[in-house]
Amino acid sequence: MHSIRTKFTLLTVVSIIIAMSIATLIGVFSIKELGRSDADQMLHLKCTTGAMNLESYFDSAEHSTETVATLIQDNFENMPYDQLDSQVEHTRQLFNKIAARLPGVLTYYFRIDPQFSPTVKGFWYVKTAENDFHEYPTTDLIPYNDNISAAPKWFSVPKMIGKSIWLPPYYTENLGMRVISYNVPVYWRGQFVGVVGIELDYETLAREVEKIRLFDNGYAFLLDADSNIVYHPQMDTLLQYGEKVAMDTPDRIVGSNHVQYHFNGISKEAVWLPLRNSMQLYVTVPLSEINSGWQTMVRRILFASLVILLIVSLIMMRFGERITKPLCDLTESAKQVADGKYEFVLNYNGNDEIGLLTRTFKQLVTHTKEHISKLNRQVYIDAMTSVHNKASYEAYIQKLQEQIEDPAKKLEFAVGVFDCDNLKHINDVYGHDKGDVYIKTASQLICHTFKHSPVFRIGGDEFAVIIRNEDFQNRDELFRLFRQKREELCAAATSAWEQAHVTMGLAVYDAQIDAHVIDVARRADQCMYENKRLRKEKQRLTKELRKTEADG
Repeated sequence: MHSIRTKFTLLTVVSIIIAMSIATLIGVFSIKELGRSDADQMLHLKCTTGAMNLESYFDSAEHSTETVATLIQDNFENMPYDQLDSQVEHTRQLFNKIAARLPGVLTYYFRIDPQFSPTVKGFWYVKTAENDFHEYPTTDLIPYNDNISAAPKWFSVPKMIGKSIWLPPYYTENLGMRVISYNVPVYWRGQFVGVVGIELDYETLAREVEKIRLFDNGYAFLLDADSNIVYHPQMDTLLQYGEKVAMDTPDRIVGSNHVQYHFNGISKEAVWLPLRNSMQLYVTVPLSEINSGWQTMVRRILFASLVILLIVSLIMMRFGERITKPLCDLTESAKQVADGKYEFVLNYNGNDEIGLLTRTFKQLVTHTKEHISKLNRQVYIDAMTSVHNKASYEAYIQKLQEQIEDPAKKLEFAVGVFDCDNLKHINDVYGHDKGDVYIKTASQLICHTFKHSPVFRIGGDEFAVIIRNEDFQNRDELFRLFRQKREELCAAATSAWEQAHVTMGLAVYDAQIDAHVIDVARRADQCMYENKRLRKEKQRLTKELRKTEADG
């Protein structure tokens, strides 16, 4: 059976665990949702910010090229055909001023369609190591006149679609590097004249996209309008194509332009935004990093909850101990009372139910002790002599017998039996009241001699003493002292009933011959009767001797 303290502690701890579990679950759910929301907002914000930066970068290139193209187009409206060369020169000066201020520009050009003018080719400027622009010879476009699809994309695509366009990265042999270009077609009176364009350093664009990073392993990549890769951290591997395919078949659609997917064995989350130039910017982050923030907070909350639970449990255990200790003390005292032990200490005196119960229990035990004391006097105490009576003697022998039967205990004790001589003569001659005085005097003599041993009145004129411990070790001296006090008492008495002619017998317990305590008592009784016979014989011989001396 569990103690009240254990039950109280368990109930309290279980209640705390349930309450804290509910609160922790609510907190974990709230933190998870808040963490997810913050991560999503951060992801969207990063994508939006990156898109704005790229838009600004592309806008500057578009605006410069469109400005040049617009001015050319305006000048071409009323231009005579034979002034084409001078108009190209004017465009060269204008473009040089504008392009020089654009970040990341590698080349700028105005190329004339050979079908429009076989003599005027336009111009092509390339940035040098000194950050100046130097004009390079223009390549010959004549071989492509009959097969426009074989012409360079920066020329053929704007001519075919008839509008401005960003071209995806391509490798230009003239520069020996990868570039992206923005190209605008120019017309004269509805006829295609040529292309105004700029080529941007792909590495500059890559650096712009590389700046868009989130957490430790998040990154961004860029696609054109046809979902061709413009930039990807794994641009030179096949992984660049796999990621777009993975996002097209997501594990979960979180929202508009927001998905979760698996790529290269990693769970990821991505958002994307379209740019004005029809490109698409993607920002992707591993789910583990997105979740790490709220998961760390959850772990901290769980750890804090466990610490709080431990602290509260220890406090409640301590508090429960303070509450239940008086009950434990009360329980232990009740066990002692049940075993017949009434000497205990209960110090708790609080003004609560336990304090009231403790005081009531102490009062009950006090009254019980008094009642038992009265009953003991009635049951086990001889009313005349105030020593133990025969019933007490039999109970004591029974307990002593149980100790004899316990092989683990080695007992040493002796039984003394005492008998009052001449009691019948006192009663007959002086009356029973004087006989009672005689018995009391004999009892006092025995008790004063054997102070540390229980004395029993086992008959009208017969007493017994169970001699143990210190009295047992000094038994010979005690019996000598008893005889001495008996003689002194008889000699000092002025009346026959004040004397105490008591015969004694002693037997020491011997485990070899005594199977029962009663065997020891029987031998002591035999010894007492033998001593009585010898005393009477001595008294008879003494009387005869005195008579003989008187007659002589």
